[in-house]
Amino acid sequence: MCNCCPPTVNALFCLWARSGCSKASVAGALTFFPPDPPLYKFARYSSDGELIPEETDIHDGNRRADSGSAAKGKAKVKGKGRGKSGEEKYYDDIAKDDNDKHNDDDDDDDSDDINNADNDDPRESLNRISSGKKPAAESMITPKTKVMKRDNDNNDNNHGMDESDDDDHDDDDDLEQKNVHPAKALTDRALALRKRAKIVNERDNLDAKNGIIYKFIPDPRLTRPPSFSGRIEAVKIGPHHRTKNFVAALIYRVRADRVTERTKTIIYSHGNATDIGAMYFMQVVLAKGLQCNVIMYDYSGYGESGGVPLENNTYNDVEMVYDHAINNVVQNGDERQIVIYGQSVGSGPSCYICSQKPSVGGLILHSPFMSGMRVLTPSRALACLDIFPNINRIKYVKCPVMVIHGVLDEEVHISHGKALHDAVPEDLKRNPWWVRDRGHNDITDGRAKLIEYVQRLKSFFESLERS
Repeated sequence: MCNCCPPTVNALFCLWARSGCSKASVAGALTFFPPDPPLYKFARYSSDGELIPEETDIHDGNRRADSGSAAKGKAKVKGKGRGKSGEEKYYDDIAKDDNDKHNDDDDDDDSDDINNADNDDPRESLNRISSGKKPAAESMITPKTKVMKRDNDNNDNNHGMDESDDDDHDDDDDLEQKNVHPAKALTDRALALRKRAKIVNERDNLDAKNGIIYKFIPDPRLTRPPSFSGRIEAVKIGPHHRTKNFVAALIYRVRADRVTERTKTIIYSHGNATDIGAMYFMQVVLAKGLQCNVIMYDYSGYGESGGVPLENNTYNDVEMVYDHAINNVVQNGDERQIVIYGQSVGSGPSCYICSQKPSVGGLILHSPFMSGMRVLTPSRALACLDIFPNINRIKYVKCPVMVIHGVLDEEVHISHGKALHDAVPEDLKRNPWWVRDRGHNDITDGRAKLIEYVQRLKSFFESLERS
């Protein structure tokens, strides 16, 4: 490339060349930004119920790569030296507590609405974690977002923790990071993700052989969701037959005495720069308000999942989750009781799996896009690098479809949602929800909108029974 090209273009070209002209590597660098560190952990227990201590931080390499190699991995969070930080000690303490307060089977008040939900909005806790900055937890990379900056400020390493001991180094670190060439930064990040993937895959395969049991521990700074009388199971699904990856997932199960042959199961593919920890509140709201099972999973390279974040890996991920739902969650393995839910980037794997499974019960697209590259530019000049061609796949979907999109969405314009709705065959269209006063990440903000959201999803579920 020449000197007249922007640094970002040069960086992407270098990554493309160094990856052996891999479209997937370039698309992955543009699209996927896992929260680092994740907003949850899976505590590991032996088959005898003994807590297994973590010997290494699998996300440490990612943080060093993202902070720039010149920074030499200097920690910004107080206590991140050889000793354990306050956050790590919290995780250790709660993991040792066998009394799981999040799975209260004595709660019999799972009413059909969510009026009893906490007044605290879950996004407020994300704001606190991100030092007062507005998060965009479900957004994908946009033209306004620099390639090396996450589209969600709640992914900062400090997460609002005490930085008083390291303030003297911050300015030097920032200066050093600016001097790192974008091409090197992208390459270092890709190498760190692959290194992490190798560690996680090896550990997950050993865990599977040894019958390890997992327990979900959300970040303590996230808002506690409403009480839920069902069970929340932490599982690793896999391994994939080709990649050998395992996918981390949470299964929100309706109480056994409330399960019927028509109990729905939602498979939820979340947005970018978030994970199953950050989505904890909303998944409880869905399971409680709709009286359905919910399976929320992390893409490869996200949270406790193995592998690296690539388009094809997300397809492998959702296929494994779908098969797991049929064999372990859905009553009698009835595919018609499965509803696929895709938010933002999650619309990609959701449209894919629905185009492959003609018997699936329904599809909900929340702030979706026509395709990945169309978010960046309407021009098809870069179509060779496009990913998640939802606008093409939606024509092959054989189930009812509901589209939700904010009219004020500045990250994925509402024209994407409307184009997808228009492309659905007439007999499969369901009433869309064009949310007039909301954008990309705030559709369910506030009690009134949350209640309306659940009611509209209920109406969609009722339409499935009539189809």
